[in-house]
Amino acid sequence: MQPLTQEKLTQTSLAALLAEYPLLESVLLEQGIEFDPAEEVTLAAKLAQWSALRNRSAADFLDQLLARINELNGLLASTASLEQLEIIAGRDKSGQPEQVERICLQRGDLLTIVGPTGSGKSRLLADIEWLATGDTPSGRMILVDGHPSEDRRFSTGGDQLIAQLSQTMSFVLDATVEELLSLHVESRGMAASVVAETIAAANELSGEPFAGATALTSLSGGQTRALMVADTALVCRSPIVLIDEIENAGIDRRAAFNLLLSQDKIVLSATHDPLLALLAPRRLCMRHGAMHALRQRTIEEEAILADLEKLDDIHAAIRHQLRHGGQAAPIDLENFRRNTP
Repeated sequence: MQPLTQEKLTQTSLAALLAEYPLLESVLLEQGIEFDPAEEVTLAAKLAQWSALRNRSAADFLDQLLARINELNGLLASTASLEQLEIIAGRDKSGQPEQVERICLQRGDLLTIVGPTGSGKSRLLADIEWLATGDTPSGRMILVDGHPSEDRRFSTGGDQLIAQLSQTMSFVLDATVEELLSLHVESRGMAASVVAETIAAANELSGEPFAGATALTSLSGGQTRALMVADTALVCRSPIVLIDEIENAGIDRRAAFNLLLSQDKIVLSATHDPLLALLAPRRLCMRHGAMHALRQRTIEEEAILADLEKLDDIHAAIRHQLRHGGQAAPIDLENFRRNTP
């Protein structure tokens, strides 16, 4: 969001200002200024009568208002500072040192975490979420830009480092999708237009679209996960996103990853899905509670990934047919491979 200028503050209609700078409404109400949010008059014109009644200069008030709005926007719109995340090895379930000694991740990186059930994938995500300093069962150390950051475990607002998408999500809030997003967007000092953008992005991920007026409690599991992925990408400013088995969510997994990475976030995802595992240039293999091996995607695996993406497209097409009451038609996989770019 662009900083609010004196010219824009005095020449733009009140309705337009409130849409772009939601914080303005609370600041005006604190000063005892009543108004209709849909008014097309300028704020300067609105203040003319108010300043006369209170024996206060409208120009002075506008200067103070401008400084306050920009200060709050700067605080709420700030993104937690982070360029590099490091995972320093600890020990496995038997107390032996981990084979992978260090992993470094930069903004925009995707790392998938693979391994059998019980191999330690969720423990690793929990260590990162806690910003561990050797104080967890694994003994790992998590460094932010080269330093321990346990003092940031309970950060709030724009300084939160980590967002997490768990396997199961549900809402108990008696509100609509639009009402929830509006509260989140306003709390970040963002323009109201972000609400519609987030709903549109969520519907790109969800199998069944939903509207802003849809009650949160009526969303399906997949719709809920799609909404949270879109919210995490477009509204939440945390630079690190932890995902536990997104393949169980019933959403477009590839599109979800692309949306998160388009916002320059570090994404770590535990998965059993070979397609998702190969989507990342690097994958971490877990064994017996330890980081066992860090694999770089090979040229051969890139060819396998291309085949898996084609098969995923076939699966999605058949799923669409069945969901909408159609009959699935036989597919010649060899012909599909030859004719698909």
